[in-house]
Amino acid sequence: MDARSPGTDGRRELPVKNAGDRVVCLFVEPFGEDFWMQPEDVFAVIGGAVDPEFSVSVMTDHVVVWCNAGDPYEVQVLDKATGKVLDCGHGRPAGWPKSQ
Repeated sequence: MDARSPGTDGRRELPVKNAGDRVVCLFVEPFGEDFWMQPEDVFAVIGGAVDPEFSVSVMTDHVVVWCNAGDPYEVQVLDKATGKVLDCGHGRPAGWPKSQ
């Protein structure tokens, strides 16, 4: 995928949409950053300046995006509706993680 966005200095972006009806957690690895998506939220994982390579894993209520190449410290998550860069823990439910 070679989606480049002018709003992100031409860096590659991977759009992620919560098309379901429940909250979904977007994890960005290798640092385990969590970003919580409400139904219909669209975020973009933005790669660093050096060609990033992403892989995606999906499981119930979770999407995991791995930064396999490039500098993982430069990866950002953007809310496509507002254009704002999100901080780790965005939208995290109170009391998460639940104890078993």
